[in-house]
Amino acid sequence: MGFFGILEDKHLPHVPGTVILNEEYAHSESLTAGLRHGKGKNAHVVLAPQPSEDPNDPLNWSSMKKLTIMLIVGFGTILNAATVSGLLNAALFTLSLDFGVSIGSITIISGYQLLVAGATGPFVSALSRKYGKRPVFLFSSLMALIGSICGSVTTGYNGLLAARILQGFGISAYESLVIAVVGDLYFVHQRGLYMSAVQFLLGAISNFSSVVCGAVAAKLGWKYLFHLLVACLGFNLILLLLFCPETSYIRDQRYNIDETADDDLKGLSEAERRHVECSQRSKEASASDLAPTETHTSIIVTVRPPKTFVQEMAIFTGVYSDENLLQLVIAPFAVCSNLAIFWVVVVSGVVTATYVAQAFVLAQIFSFPPYNLDASGIGYLSLGPFIGGVIGSIVLGFVSDPIIKLFSARNKGVYEPEYRLFAMLGGLLSGGALMAWGYMLQQKANLYACATVHGIVLFGIICVTISTSAYALDAYRDMSNEIFIAGMVFKNFLFYGFSYFVNDWTATSGPAEVFYVFGGIVFALTLSTVPLYIWGKRYRSLWFRHNLLTKFNIRTHAEL
Repeated sequence: MGFFGILEDKHLPHVPGTVILNEEYAHSESLTAGLRHGKGKNAHVVLAPQPSEDPNDPLNWSSMKKLTIMLIVGFGTILNAATVSGLLNAALFTLSLDFGVSIGSITIISGYQLLVAGATGPFVSALSRKYGKRPVFLFSSLMALIGSICGSVTTGYNGLLAARILQGFGISAYESLVIAVVGDLYFVHQRGLYMSAVQFLLGAISNFSSVVCGAVAAKLGWKYLFHLLVACLGFNLILLLLFCPETSYIRDQRYNIDETADDDLKGLSEAERRHVECSQRSKEASASDLAPTETHTSIIVTVRPPKTFVQEMAIFTGVYSDENLLQLVIAPFAVCSNLAIFWVVVVSGVVTATYVAQAFVLAQIFSFPPYNLDASGIGYLSLGPFIGGVIGSIVLGFVSDPIIKLFSARNKGVYEPEYRLFAMLGGLLSGGALMAWGYMLQQKANLYACATVHGIVLFGIICVTISTSAYALDAYRDMSNEIFIAGMVFKNFLFYGFSYFVNDWTATSGPAEVFYVFGGIVFALTLSTVPLYIWGKRYRSLWFRHNLLTKFNIRTHAEL
């Protein structure tokens, strides 16, 4: 048995996902001395995946360039995923009065938007895998902008429905591909902080946007929600066009030491050493801009020069897979044949859906006695979950990576993706808080206490989503696009289904019964983490040896 209960595999010399992270504790200097390492306090950390010699490899970009991309794509995530989907939540009661329909009818408008987001997911996956993420992000932002313009000029229920449907085309990329971008830009030991930041944007920020949207709707009218969103989306589209190059990259598989089952690190290390020596001799012998590099087959090729600004800003930068689009569309569904991935999709989707159910009933509960809150008051209630999300993201962001370094050191320098699952303990907190929240609503408890417990719910949900997404990215990085698209599709279809019955169920049975059920489901799903943690490594080995996608000729690598 491995460190802390993980069962070791007996079939492969190296299980994909498992990497030597700390060579001091692994005593692997003879194998890893020639490999690329971190800098400063991380000088003993072996970089996984290994960056290539190509200056256009995103792993070789400067820290500032990577951060700029994450900030701009993160801003797009705030607008297209966190704000657009919950744009009208605080104003549901106001809209129902304006259009003379029930709150449930207004909720269904957002349900159709989520249905579109889910339905477009497989196509977003296929196109991003085939042509890269940049054109998909640009198209998504453009569709969200067009939908927001339509919403700003609409005067009727059907016009609002059409606007929300158009906005739905902008959601899926920012709910899924943004997570894969973290894997494109950062090494294993760096991902925890950025995964926490992304989940913070997807979870907690939506609550802060509800605070702002509620105040705007109450003071200026709901149309101003669309007016302000148009300006922000237009600005983000410009930033995306000018400062976010393509992050997809076709890297020689020998560098992906976190994906292979080959334990020949010494061979790669020797190749890296020969490359450095060859490059030095080349620089001394020639003033050419092109420096020769050496592959594991000892074939000398040329290193491409860095792309110019104009080249990087091209919308289409090439083809990243030779698979036909139909196979790529099927891939997000096919990856769910992997039981670990299926678990990630279901757990993260269902747990997040319980929080969405809370958002659906806020106006239904707090617009009436004894609370009698207007749109701004309902929006301010979201400060509770926002603060809970901030705390969860900060705690996980600053604890996640140090914990995996500690665990790796205790495991003789070897990192296992299952270490990411320790954060799933937050799911137990979330399950209990959901039950408490339902009970408090039933008893008409103090609204500040309700908001506090709502914050505890989101704290736990942030722990769950960070844990599952980080595990999926580290354990099955070669399928990351498809995994997060599958998760997004499942979540949005589930949200759409919830829009049809959660409000009616709450009205007929009371919030206590509804959230007792949701809390129990979260408890059960959280406890299901235990077998995955124990047998996860053996299952990764089993999947590599009996990969169902390979048997059906469905590839998820971006390779040609």
